[in-house]
Amino acid sequence: MKKLMLATAISLALAPLAVHAAADVKTPAGMPAFGKEATIPAPKIVKQTLSNGLTVWVVPRQGLPRVDYVLALRGAGFAADSPAQAGFAAMLAGMLNEGTARRDSRAIAEAAQGMGGEVAASPAADGIVISANALASHASGMMELLAEVARQPSFPENEVTLAKANALQALRVSETQPTFRAERAIKAAVYADHPYGRTDPTVASINAVDAKLLRGEHAKRFRPDRALLVVTGRISEAEAMKLAQASFGDWKASGPALPDTPAASIDAKPARIVLKREGSVQSTLRLGSPGIAASAQDQIPLRLASTILGGGFSSRVNTNLREEKGYTYGASAGARMSRAGGMMVGGADVRNEVTGAALKEYFGEYQRIGSELVTAKEMEMNKRYVAGGYLLSNQLQRSVAATLASNWLVGLPPEFLGQYVPLIQKVTPEQVRTVAKKYFAPERQSIVVVGDPSKLDEQLKPYGEFTVVDK
Repeated sequence: MKKLMLATAISLALAPLAVHAAADVKTPAGMPAFGKEATIPAPKIVKQTLSNGLTVWVVPRQGLPRVDYVLALRGAGFAADSPAQAGFAAMLAGMLNEGTARRDSRAIAEAAQGMGGEVAASPAADGIVISANALASHASGMMELLAEVARQPSFPENEVTLAKANALQALRVSETQPTFRAERAIKAAVYADHPYGRTDPTVASINAVDAKLLRGEHAKRFRPDRALLVVTGRISEAEAMKLAQASFGDWKASGPALPDTPAASIDAKPARIVLKREGSVQSTLRLGSPGIAASAQDQIPLRLASTILGGGFSSRVNTNLREEKGYTYGASAGARMSRAGGMMVGGADVRNEVTGAALKEYFGEYQRIGSELVTAKEMEMNKRYVAGGYLLSNQLQRSVAATLASNWLVGLPPEFLGQYVPLIQKVTPEQVRTVAKKYFAPERQSIVVVGDPSKLDEQLKPYGEFTVVDK
C-alpha cells in the first residue's frame, strides 16, 4: 500500500525544528538584540456552508500561480476503527486514489501531473485528510479530481490485494523495530480500550479488509456534514466558492453519522512492561500518562512546558541525557493532543547498562519542572523557539491550509492560526510549573522498556514490578 503522508500541524509547536540554542549560550559581543517576534497575520477567511452541510473556507493569497486544496473528513480516522479493524483508516486513506469510477490509479496520477500538481490522502486519529494542488490555470480541473477521489473511489480488487500484501510486509518489518513495539505498548497502556490506543494494524485486521468493507466504511465516514474544504492560493473568493459548489454541492450523506469519539480516560493505572528483545545491546524507553484534548484549557501552557522539557535539541531531557550524561543520541518528552484526549510521552534509546539511570534522570526532570519555576531566560529562549518554528512551518500556503484543516479536526477555531504565538508569549513560569506538576507527575507514568530482560532486572527494580512480554 502506498503510504501517503500529509504533514499536519495538530502538534503545532510540540516538535519544532531542532536547533542548538542552549539556555546558557551567550550572545557574541557586538551582536544586536533579538527583534520582536513576528506573528502570523490573521488571514482573511471567507466561510460558507453549502446546503448539504459541507463547510468551505477560502483564503486567497497572492504569490505563485498555484491553488491548494485540503479536504478534511472528521470522524473518518483511526478513532472510527472498531477493535477488529485496528489501523483500518490507513488502508482506507491509502486506497482513495488507487482507482475511481472513472479512472484507474495511473490515470489519476497522470491527470494530477498534467495539471502541475498531485492529490494524496493521509489518516490521523480524528479524521482523514485529502490534499491536492495545481497551477491556478487548472483550479477547476483539480477541484473536480479532488471530488472524484474523495467521493467515488472504486477500491479495485487487484489494488486491494496489493495493498494488503504491502501492509502485511510493512507490519512484519515494523514488528522487528523496538520503537514500533514501544510506541504500540505505551499507547495501549495509557489509552486502554479507547480507539486512540489501537492505531496500529494487526495481521488479522489487515487480512479482514476487502473491497466490500472499504466501500461500506467509505459510505459511513465520508459525508459532507462532517467535512471541511479549505481553498487557498491565487484564486478569488467567488471563483473558489463556485468551484466548490460545482464539485461538491450535490454530495449527499449516506445514513446516520457515526457517533462522536468518546473522551479518553484520564485515570489509567500506571503499567510496568518489559517487551523481550533478547541479545539487544540497548533499551528503548517510553514513559506515558494520560493527557488532555487539543482544545482543553491547559493546552497552551502545556505546549510550552512540553517544549522546555523535551521538545527540541536544547530541551531539558535531551541536554541531560545526551549532552551531559552521554546516555543516548536523543531524548524527548511532551504532549500529544487529539480531539477527545491526549497523552504525555517521553522516550529514548539508551545503552543497556544505563537503562535504570536514564529512567532516574527522566523522573528527575519531570519532578524539577513541576516544582521549580523556569527562569526568565529559559522562558524567553523557548518562546522564541516555539514562535520561530511555528512561523517557519506555516510559510507556504499549503501549510496554512493544512494547519487550518488539522486544527478544525481537533476542535480548534480558524482564528487559532494567528492566536497561537501571542498566546504562547503570555504564558508565565507559574503556569508552566502548574501544568507540568499535573501532567508530568512521576507517579502517573507508565513505563515500557524494549530490551533484554536478563540485563535489565536489577536496574528496573526501583521502579516497580515489571511484566515481561514476548511480543
